[in-house]
Amino acid sequence: MTILKCSATNCIYNDARQCSRGEIDVMGESARIADETSCGSFQERSGSAMNSMEHHCGCEKIQIDCKAHNCAYNDNCKCTAAAIDVDGSRAQCSQETKCGTFACKC
Repeated sequence: MTILKCSATNCIYNDARQCSRGEIDVMGESARIADETSCGSFQERSGSAMNSMEHHCGCEKIQIDCKAHNCAYNDNCKCTAAAIDVDGSRAQCSQETKCGTFACKC
């Protein structure tokens, strides 16, 4: 499993920069730079959704399914990086996030 730090604090799964979802999907099938990736698991936090997530805790190590086929850390759609950063401090949708650790193997 990979250590995840997430700055997408507006995500319903973000709990103190950790992920309470337990696993995420990194998108960007043909990405060549980090800005072409995104966290496909991102869901914007809202009042009613926030109440339903109150009692979940964040995980530091999670399973990451990676669709960014050009990433050097992608091994059969699984992330092999020791740690990643999901960027998106002002994100309101998945497309406004990115895998800050993406490294193109091209």
